Amino acid sequence: MADKIRLLMVEDERMLAEILADTLSDRDFDVRLACDGAEALEICRCERFDAVVTDIMMPRMDGYALVRALRSEGCDAPVLFLTARSATEDVVRGFESGGNDFLRKPFAIDELIVRVRALVGRVSGVAATERHFTIGRYEFDAETGRLCLDGECAALSARESEVLARLCRRKGETVEAAGMLRELWGDDSFFNLRSLNVFVSRLRRRLEADASVEIVSVRGVGYKLRC
Repeated sequence: MADKIRLLMVEDERMLAEILADTLSDRDFDVRLACDGAEALEICRCERFDAVVTDIMMPRMDGYALVRALRSEGCDAPVLFLTARSATEDVVRGFESGGNDFLRKPFAIDELIVRVRALVGRVSGVAATERHFTIGRYEFDAETGRLCLDGECAALSARESEVLARLCRRKGETVEAAGMLRELWGDDSFFNLRSLNVFVSRLRRRLEADASVEIVSVRGVGYKLRC
């Protein structure tokens, strides 16, 4: 049997947290609970986790501040935000703080499990296929998430790497947004489509130094990488 996924659950509603922990523990997860961002940060300084699932609105330290602190201290565990907020600016703020995915409340436990497993399993999924790409003047390693230009490298987030790798593997072809959403987010809801659009916008900025590289929107269908 594969090792259990070590998961840090950050949720100030204790009853909800305990219910989630009990349910996930029966589904091959090893769950540690924290009641707010400050407690979660202290735990992460002593223990390693495969993923972090955190609420956003919490006392002492909210989810955005927690993730910024984790990233500044070198923690690269993927982070899934649980939120009742779905405005575009909230999604952008979450990704800019270093988060990897959003799940809107209320949610089904099976969707939470699919999202976490997708985040944790991203490396093996990419490694099973082509993982190194030339994009115009850029070199992209999908396994490490490093995007390099003229010897200067940037570290892409896990979800940026996942999206760009799928565009690279079908360079010059239209990649359907619905397929990427089902594969990476678990469903193709409008909320998740907005998340995908945010990541594509971030990738465009990452690639803007080479004018020959373009991610084209194919209206109503998806995206195409040209270079």
